[in-house]
Amino acid sequence: MEIEKTNRMNALFEFYSTLLTEKQMNYMELYYADDFSLGEIAEEFQVSRQAVYDNIKRTEKILEDYERKLHLLSDYIVREEVLTDLSQYIAEYYPKDEALPRFVAQIQEIDE
Repeated sequence: MEIEKTNRMNALFEFYSTLLTEKQMNYMELYYADDFSLGEIAEEFQVSRQAVYDNIKRTEKILEDYERKLHLLSDYIVREEVLTDLSQYIAEYYPKDEALPRFVAQIQEIDE
């Protein structure tokens, strides 16, 4: 499994898991977060390996579709980049200002 795809699926799952069915959540969590094989998941839920594979592939498409429509992950990434740039700017140009870093920290806490 590609690490980039795994990381992306885990990130999408974090944002959109509540929009999935319980079975979809279970399969995705076991497969991507817990690194279970298709066979292990199939055995756990007493279904075929093909059923697990099909469900995971459908759920991946659903998560990508949610992201295309809602942009939660991409917006989060952009916000993090802007906040990092802002923090560096503040540190460089306003090193004695105590309020600005506190405001940046408050904004960062919103996303956590």
